[in-house]
Amino acid sequence: MSAARPISSETLETLTGPAFEVLRAAAAGAPPPTPLVFASPHSGGVYPPDMVEAARLPVETLRASEDAFVDRIIAGAPALGAGVILARLARAYVDLNREPWELDPAMFDEDLPDYAQGRTARVAAGLGAIPRVAGEGRPIYARKLTFAEARDRIELAHRPYHDALDRQLAAARAAHGSAILIDWHSMPAAAARGLRGRSGSCDIVLGDRFGAACSPKLTGLVERELEALGYRVVRNAPYAGGYTTEHYGRPAKRTHALQIEINRALYMDEETREPTEGLVKLTADAETLTRALAALDVDELK
Repeated sequence: MSAARPISSETLETLTGPAFEVLRAAAAGAPPPTPLVFASPHSGGVYPPDMVEAARLPVETLRASEDAFVDRIIAGAPALGAGVILARLARAYVDLNREPWELDPAMFDEDLPDYAQGRTARVAAGLGAIPRVAGEGRPIYARKLTFAEARDRIELAHRPYHDALDRQLAAARAAHGSAILIDWHSMPAAAARGLRGRSGSCDIVLGDRFGAACSPKLTGLVERELEALGYRVVRNAPYAGGYTTEHYGRPAKRTHALQIEINRALYMDEETREPTEGLVKLTADAETLTRALAALDVDELK
């Protein structure tokens, strides 16, 4: 069993191994003990030199787009039976929760290939696989990128990350008949303001693509467990689930995917980027939720 460790703000020059980290719940080659797979595509803090040199924004501004400390929140999951995959490269460098060729043509100094998807809502917002903006909509780059730069990032991180995630889900299906993917994220406190749970402003948003990505019994279980822990939960607004939830969530094909968005105000100071005492509670509560999910009979999701 692998031990979780915090992801540091290193550069690619000091990064060894793949651009992501897999934490196993069982020895390599052994079947996974539960159908659970947890993913955190946005908690990476690595800003490679090529990006830093091309950027107009400082790294500290870019870091506002990280799902800071989410890797720590789910660090205990392997010991409870859930496999985990964690991004190491920063979301601002390559966004693993987008389609791989979801690229903004305006960012590049040449025409993109025909297979590039340049007219999606996410691209229009500046948030494609290679994000155009960060820090409240400010342009990231001081120059145009080449398509070769985008392709290198996709091949370095996006493709192998999703290959590894797909293998984990396939192993879970083979061992348990179904797989359950929980895609963990965090949202700025500003995004949570105005969202209303059953008893006040929102703490957590559950995204199941409006019921298309997983059994309603899974969403209902997670909602009940979180509310029992004192969290105010809403569904699908404003986050119904991104590429990961949409791509893998195929209940009819025995894979259930659910996105969890956590209000950062629960566990960190967004100005200083330092964790608060809430991180300890939230981490413990994530383990409570993991235990409940591990005890779930996947046959109940059919």
